[in-house]
Amino acid sequence: MNRRPPRSPLSSSSAASDVYKRQGVYWGLCTMHLLREPDAMDPKEVSHYVLSCQHPDGGFGGNVNHDPHITYTLYAVQCLAMCDKLHLLDHDRVVQWVVSMQQPDGSFAGDKWGEIDTRFSYCGLSCLRLLNQLEKANVPQAVAFVASCQNFDGGFGCIPGAETHAAQVFVCVGALAITESLHVVDAELLGWWLAERQTPTGGLNGRPEKLPDVCYSWWVLSAITILKKLHWIDKQALEKFVLSAQDPDDGGIADRPEDAADIFHTFFGIAGLSLMGNDALEPVDPVFALPTKLTKELGVYSGDGELW
Repeated sequence: MNRRPPRSPLSSSSAASDVYKRQGVYWGLCTMHLLREPDAMDPKEVSHYVLSCQHPDGGFGGNVNHDPHITYTLYAVQCLAMCDKLHLLDHDRVVQWVVSMQQPDGSFAGDKWGEIDTRFSYCGLSCLRLLNQLEKANVPQAVAFVASCQNFDGGFGCIPGAETHAAQVFVCVGALAITESLHVVDAELLGWWLAERQTPTGGLNGRPEKLPDVCYSWWVLSAITILKKLHWIDKQALEKFVLSAQDPDDGGIADRPEDAADIFHTFFGIAGLSLMGNDALEPVDPVFALPTKLTKELGVYSGDGELW
């Protein structure tokens, strides 16, 4: 009888979750770095797996033999940076692929199929900046596209005319911070919209009239930190909400209290607590979603030393 080979510690539990494997590695790895346990996930094993997900054209897929996508390419660069293995990467090949995703209007497609989203603008620009080759993109056009997605409430959508959403606000503010173009943001108006995401529970939501969710502890706080308006948030109430969503047995964090914990919300909960200055955690960079000490080492840190 043929036996299945033993699963790697990085193996997903089912074929249906294969596409999430690469991002799960990033969420887990960055969580461990913020918890000051950077070697809890073997850097050699992680980097080997990440590199095995690279496509011949330079981009990275969500798993081995998956088509390349700009989101997974950013996750790959972030993971290799945390593992101190960027030297193993063919920078020029990755940069060439990322630049090929930029469209004439300045936007970035996620992959060869052409979906456009401001998330992909952030991913492309972040990749290039982390690899110190931002100049390879058409930065003025990239900024113009992001600016065109700004709405009357100061926020941003995924494309021009789309509804403002906190996650899109993060990627757009992050992209503008990377390109030193925050002047196009109405910081007072957007800061107010972000502050209004705090609900009576202390948690944050992504849009008006929605339930609070731990993941917005990152999406909202990162953007409002970059805008230097973090003091507009009741941090004590938010921290209480995040911690109330932690599973008392396994330690993971859920979207809200009484729900099942998962790696996605655990990472964003820990990242949010870090942004609020939790002394037990490594400081996180709100622009790159990486440990601040790493962004300083890479020469991409743009904070003022106070908020981050």
